[in-house]
Amino acid sequence: MKTFKNLFILMLFGAMFVSCDDGLDLQPLDRITADDLFSDPAGTELYLADLYDRMPIEDLTFFPRVGFNYNPPGSNNTGFTSAMTTQWAEHSEGRGEPINSSLIQWWEPAYSLIRDVNLFMEIIPTLDISEEEKNLYLGEASFIRAFAYFGLVKRYGGVPIITEPQDYTGDVDALKVPRSTEEFTWDFVMSECDNAINNLGESNGRRASKWAALALKSKAALHAASIAKFDDSVDLEGPAVEQKLIGIPSTSANKYYQMCIDASAEIMDNGPYSLYKPNPSSVEEAAENYRAMFENPNIALEEAILIKGRTIPGDFYGNNYDIWFNPAQLRNGFPHPGRYNPTLEFVDRYESYDNPGEDAPIVTTVDGDIYNYDGYEPSREYLGFTNPLDIFEGKDARLQATVVLPFSEWKDTKVTIQAGFIDTRGNAKIEVSSRTRFNGGLIFSYGASDPELFSGFSPLGGNHTRTGFSFKKFLSTEPVVPGWNTSTTDYAEFRYAEILLNYAEAVVESGLGDPVKAKTALNATRKRAFHQIEIDLTVDNVQRERTVELSFENKMMWDLMRRRTYHTTFNNYRKHALKPIVDLTKGDPIQYIFVRGRITGQGGILRNFDERSYYQNIPGVSLNDLVPNP
Repeated sequence: MKTFKNLFILMLFGAMFVSCDDGLDLQPLDRITADDLFSDPAGTELYLADLYDRMPIEDLTFFPRVGFNYNPPGSNNTGFTSAMTTQWAEHSEGRGEPINSSLIQWWEPAYSLIRDVNLFMEIIPTLDISEEEKNLYLGEASFIRAFAYFGLVKRYGGVPIITEPQDYTGDVDALKVPRSTEEFTWDFVMSECDNAINNLGESNGRRASKWAALALKSKAALHAASIAKFDDSVDLEGPAVEQKLIGIPSTSANKYYQMCIDASAEIMDNGPYSLYKPNPSSVEEAAENYRAMFENPNIALEEAILIKGRTIPGDFYGNNYDIWFNPAQLRNGFPHPGRYNPTLEFVDRYESYDNPGEDAPIVTTVDGDIYNYDGYEPSREYLGFTNPLDIFEGKDARLQATVVLPFSEWKDTKVTIQAGFIDTRGNAKIEVSSRTRFNGGLIFSYGASDPELFSGFSPLGGNHTRTGFSFKKFLSTEPVVPGWNTSTTDYAEFRYAEILLNYAEAVVESGLGDPVKAKTALNATRKRAFHQIEIDLTVDNVQRERTVELSFENKMMWDLMRRRTYHTTFNNYRKHALKPIVDLTKGDPIQYIFVRGRITGQGGILRNFDERSYYQNIPGVSLNDLVPNP
């Protein structure tokens, strides 16, 4: 689906369908009528394109605090993404607070979109087109409306269900629609998905097809099932709880798990999709295949089920991932790089090839203690590496495809991420600007004298990673164009790998479905990453694989939300870093040691999650008479 903005028809939505007095024969000359717009196929397509563009797709222009399609001129939101609200990533300036009740609002734009979909559904039967074309439009409208209500219910719980255009006749109270229960709202999403599935065809170009509707149902049903299964772990009170406007009974969990299983299986068994390049011949090939798929998902159309296109650079069209998130050394003149910092927790989550089915935390000391985060201790014996990349040897290929590792090459540049040095007398200079002489030369604590020549740990300008890792996924291999909204990276909202993992999770959590098939699905994405040994179907294995395979695709936050693990994870929680340090006491050649430690500065503060933030505040309750969330 292409991106269309600033459509002149937006001016008409509120007025084009209002009935007129039969005695008025003259049409206003300052607007386009519904007949004018929809009598031209191009007008209908433009209207529909605008509806698609306003769907709550959390692509590379989605940012908490500012919302969807955030690409106006000078779109400075400091590069704060939803993954930074999780344990898996941190902002270089320490802005990665957990989600609260104001970070992911989407209310007024949602009901504006729903109204315009309802208007479209009302006019479709009157169009001078074939029944087949009408059914296709109705399927697309149901898909968009399902997506809109999915965006609402996962934020607010039960919401008002409005399926027809509302016209103001002077009675404000007549426009007020009470909230439905959360379960009823999820059921409505499922029924809208079914309407779309039944009306859409096998293929629909860059727009929604039957398979995209099945993918939405798979995703939404898994979300609802998780809430039903795990909601008892959350202690909320108030009228919204008592009226079941939030929360789903645990007895309904398997209903939704079965829906997820059925929708996923239909895609797996009968759909035209498969994993992109599922059988690599080496770790290096696996890493490059995975990386390239996100730089341009159009090379992987066998895997991408629905792509949101960004074809034109510039304000209101492009995105800012390349300028915000490349390491500082690759800024190419842009003043604010290096903002996206994957954490040590995230890197630890990846498996190693020689110990499948387990996290493989980075071991930095001879005693193997991975739980000491107290910083550098001279009394400890650290492992030394002349090649700092050796500490990551044997890790899952997707790590190097997703993360810029310290001293790895990215775009033909060795990315220097260094936290300090230990001089020849044993004095540690860590995360302070310093230098020392060694073998006739100078050693700098951050690896170079100029902040533009290194990419780690300096607090200057907030442009350097504070975790020891920088970001790679989605970024272009071309040089950075130093201006706002210059990147045109397309985004795969649904891809086949997610469907496989949805199926695996639904089966392992419910006991329904085919466990052999689920195990095969789980291991398929690992095989694409060059794993040769299969692992068992377990809850932890599935969740690890989701973290690794779907990383930074704006799903991490929602996994914490739907599984109700946010409040247990963020309970006086600190995020952590891996700090590469030059140890000059080990002589020549220079060796690197690594320290597992807390992120320093603002990023290292204790963080907590308020259980009330599983549901966002509903705006305007004093006017719309809606029952507020806790």
